[in-house]
Amino acid sequence: MFWTTTAYAMGGAGAAGGGEASGFAGFIPLILMFAVFYFLLIRPQQKRAKEHKAMLTALKRGDTVVTMGGLYGTILEVAEDHLVIDLGDTRVKVSRGAISTIAPGSASPAQRPRSKKSDSAKENADKDKDAGAEESADKE
Repeated sequence: MFWTTTAYAMGGAGAAGGGEASGFAGFIPLILMFAVFYFLLIRPQQKRAKEHKAMLTALKRGDTVVTMGGLYGTILEVAEDHLVIDLGDTRVKVSRGAISTIAPGSASPAQRPRSKKSDSAKENADKDKDAGAEESADKE
């Protein structure tokens, strides 16, 4: 009889005050944990994977790349599923997926921004020559 009364008392309290609300409240921490994992782990990883895939499709002859194994090389041939990379004295055929990154500072000449400093230095040198010629013409 003691057990029946205890069970009845616990069942009666849950049904009277809002057992459904406490059941939903138990899921709130799980929902919050999933949201945190999604925004801190899953979403950034998907973004990086998308950028890596775009980088792999944009590879072209002449790019300097770094393989997953850490080898630096220049792309000689591009095929649909593999690349031929020059490692100095050696040529290696690798899968596109084996490319980790494009080496920093290795943009092809068409991709490199023109140096404003060198252009302005050339212009200044030309101006100095013209100014020197004008001064010598004025002195005569």
